[in-house]
Formats: sequence, C-alpha cells, structure tokens
Amino acid sequence: MVRVICLFIGYVFGLFQTAYIYGRMNGIDIREYGSGNAGTTNALRVLGKKAGIIVLLGDVAKTVLAVLLVRILFQRDYGDMLPLLGIYAAAGAILGHNYPVHLGFKGGKGIACTAGLVLTLGPIVTVLESATFLLAVFLTRYVSLGSILVVIELVMDLVVLGQMGYYGMSQEHLLEFYLVCTALSGMAIWRHKMNIKNLLHGTERKIFQK
Repeated sequence: MVRVICLFIGYVFGLFQTAYIYGRMNGIDIREYGSGNAGTTNALRVLGKKAGIIVLLGDVAKTVLAVLLVRILFQRDYGDMLPLLGIYAAAGAILGHNYPVHLGFKGGKGIACTAGLVLTLGPIVTVLESATFLLAVFLTRYVSLGSILVVIELVMDLVVLGQMGYYGMSQEHLLEFYLVCTALSGMAIWRHKMNIKNLLHGTERKIFQK
C-alpha cells in the first residue's frame, strides 16, 4: 500500500506541466508546435533558451520535491527501504508528466523528470549520468541520443552501486529497486521511438537547429 501512496504522491507532482503552463502564458499550447511534446527540448526550440531553462528546472524540481516529501513522510517507519519508496515517487512524477490526466494524457517524455530522479540518487549517480549526457550532446548535438544513453546507463549504475551496498537495502528491496528503474528506462526509450527512428535514418533534429 505504501508503494501506491508514493506513486500517487509523485503523480500529483507530475501533473504540474511546466512546458504547458509556460506555453499558455505565452499564448500557445506547446503540444501544437514543434515535436508536439510538452517538455524541455520542445520548449527550447519553440519558445527559446529562457523557456527551455525554466521548463527544465520546473520538471526537475517536481520530481525532487516528490521524492523529498516521501522521504519525510516515511523515513521513520520505512527507513530500511527509503530509496525504493523514493524511486516509486519519482516513477509517479514521470507518469504524471508523461500522461497527465487533466491534459488528455498527452504530456512529455519524462527526461527532465528523470534528471530529478538522478539528483535524488546521490552524487555518484548524478556525476556519471551528467557526464554521459553532456558528452553525448556535445559530440553529436542530439539531445535524444544523450537522453537514451542516460536511461540505459542509469540501470547499470544502480545495479553496480546497489550490489556494492551504496543504498543500504536488502537484496529483495534492491531487486525491486532495479526493476522499477528498468521499467522507467524502458518507458523513456519507448517515448523516444520516433527519435530513434529519425536517428537511424539521419533525420533527427540537432539542438538549436530550427
């Protein structure tokens, strides 16, 4: 039951659609422009750098806040599985972002929210995933490629760190931890299926490309 509560808490936070709200403040529905995605990259392309930064920070923050709230609420009774409950809260935030009920379940791809999750998983994970993303985007200028590589690497990093005792959970909780992260990674890759197709055909748009 506690897992469902954490998912719900995260989902409510995820419903704060930063790109959609910022777009409406500028007189547009961001989902009707560019890629049709209510996320950071599309906001950057359609509304400019300032919009991209604001949307990024907003989507990262809502995941971080959801995880922090869950930790505060359950640290006393569920301290031995707090990282697991945190990832459920993050999963809820990503689901709320990707499939917002109040917007007809048409949201973003969840990468900025995933960045928020990464920040809650500790400095080692933050440094590793940030390095992978920045290097991939710097070398290729494909944000989508950097995003895909990050969600794949995230699963591998968590397994390695988890088995090294970094998260201090039992093997049973660790296995569940890995499975939830793998599901999130799979969803992110699925949400990027058109980007993957475009990358394979050489038609994917690069960052800052009109």
